[in-house]
Amino acid sequence: MQGEAVGRLLRQAAEHAIRYRSQLATRPQRPLHGYMEALTAFEGPLPETGNASDSVIDDLAVRAEPGLNATTGSGFFGWVIGGSHPIGVAADWMTSAWGQNAGNHHAMPSAAAAETVAARWLLELLDLPRESSVGFVTGATVANFVCLAAARGEVLRRVGWDVEANGLFGAPPISVLIGDDAHTTVFSALQFLGLGHDRLIRVATDSQGQMSVDDFARHAAEVRGPAIVILQAGQINTGGFDKFAELVPIARGVGAWVHVDGAFGCWARACPPLRHLAEGLDACDSWATDGHKWLQTPYDCGYAIMRDSEAHRRAMTIAASYLPPSEQGERDPSHFVPELSRRARGFATWAIIRHLGREGIARMVERHCAAARLIADQLRSENAIAVLNDVVLNQVLVRFGADEPAARGDELTRATIARIQRDGAVFAGGARWRGRDVMRISVISWLIDEAAGKAAAEAIVKGWRAVQRGS
Repeated sequence: MQGEAVGRLLRQAAEHAIRYRSQLATRPQRPLHGYMEALTAFEGPLPETGNASDSVIDDLAVRAEPGLNATTGSGFFGWVIGGSHPIGVAADWMTSAWGQNAGNHHAMPSAAAAETVAARWLLELLDLPRESSVGFVTGATVANFVCLAAARGEVLRRVGWDVEANGLFGAPPISVLIGDDAHTTVFSALQFLGLGHDRLIRVATDSQGQMSVDDFARHAAEVRGPAIVILQAGQINTGGFDKFAELVPIARGVGAWVHVDGAFGCWARACPPLRHLAEGLDACDSWATDGHKWLQTPYDCGYAIMRDSEAHRRAMTIAASYLPPSEQGERDPSHFVPELSRRARGFATWAIIRHLGREGIARMVERHCAAARLIADQLRSENAIAVLNDVVLNQVLVRFGADEPAARGDELTRATIARIQRDGAVFAGGARWRGRDVMRISVISWLIDEAAGKAAAEAIVKGWRAVQRGS
């Protein structure tokens, strides 16, 4: 395929993407096909011969689109998923066309340079220590893994053990203190790192999923030897924040590395009216956050941020004789992530920050949190709907049939979620919280404003009333 044919193919793909985006407002805010229907659409024998490129792209669009969720629409509240801002999408399209492997700064200078500048901008936006290093990874799951790998190495190094060289066989045990309501991916990261998802010191949490300072202090007083403390900015169900200003000094008192899972909550620091929620967060050692949540980059994009860049490098550096060494002052991307071959995520991050700027990002975060409060207020005013969390950020936790016995409330909540999804004006999902079924509303797409929040609340109330009528 040469010149003009390549151009036609790329324009064809762009036209499909543009058409899909333009129709989101008028289609149901849910997939039209379930998994089995989507599987049927894609099924077929292994092709023995090739197919024309234009027919393949058309065929892909026809088969895929009915099974796509409207995550980039203004009615999507299902999970903490950003809306893939058009600026980021455009930059990501170019990234795919450029075909740059961001693993090495000599081979791909522009990809590495974009990361270097975007990393500096991220530290300024989140007001984290400027000497910190930043690894561009797939998302907060891997960001937590990278940060905790560096934490594991550093706390063992302090007691004379080189885990990078010798592994964990015979290593001094590490105490890991974590809140009962930490995100599941943090437990997974600990499992991957050989620290176990059950061999932990779990700290009690309050009604908002925030770590109890008293219970943490009690457990910390019993710690001996290497220790890692994992705190949370933005609990996945409630949006609650651990009390960093009180917890971090206690952790420091036992010599612990303090890590923050801040997949979306870290962005409160980019918004002056919300910054108080994360007061003291900058005193920690590492932070995991996402670009594809509040920064609205396309999937996949996350950031592993560490105060101690040498600990970061020790845990992640990939070296080989065919890879050119770094010169003094150069940032080699392969020193901060577990992949050598990977997407050049810095381009989309750079483009969105350049487009929105500090003020635009702050306004967006503030707008989303205001919309969440508006939704909560409207739902509270409806009969038998309870909002279960303090709406301090962008999460709203809802239960229907609040005046009913618990089992009946579970049933009504599940029925209301199903009804709302079937109606399709908005998409919100379910969860379990404190042993009960709830609906979780996440306000994080760049498209959502006060009007979208009001429309969402009205659609939810409409669905609830239909369930009450039995219709």
